[in-house]
Amino acid sequence: MTSLLVQAVARLSLAPMLVIAAAVLVKGYADVGDGFSAGVIAALAILLQYVTFGRETAERRLPLVRLPAAAFAGLLVALAVALVPVLQGDPPLTHLPAPGAEVTKLGTLELITAVAFDVAVFLLVVGAVVGIIHAVATAEEDAR
Repeated sequence: MTSLLVQAVARLSLAPMLVIAAAVLVKGYADVGDGFSAGVIAALAILLQYVTFGRETAERRLPLVRLPAAAFAGLLVALAVALVPVLQGDPPLTHLPAPGAEVTKLGTLELITAVAFDVAVFLLVVGAVVGIIHAVATAEEDAR
């Protein structure tokens, strides 16, 4: 059983950790950072909830049921971003639009295929880690 202080810290740190993960995901296009790092940060935030509150409470408080499916979707999107250029005769992972071409922007974020790839890697990492955490927590409860 964890103390009330640890529970308060875990509860209050979840949202900032997820915001930091989103910032790392977006910041990766201008500086160091990417979908993998953002996925690890988000997965650690979720792991903290599992460790502090237990499997049942963490899964009741967070919408974690669809994350393993999100991992599969992330894998499919990453493969599509990698292989669609091959079907067009370009090298794998050729990003669009081409250098020098007009880029669609969402605020200051440039919407290029690298963004789709990083979001896909983020979903893959978070979904896979949460799936593993769930499996380990369920196995540990079943062993009792």
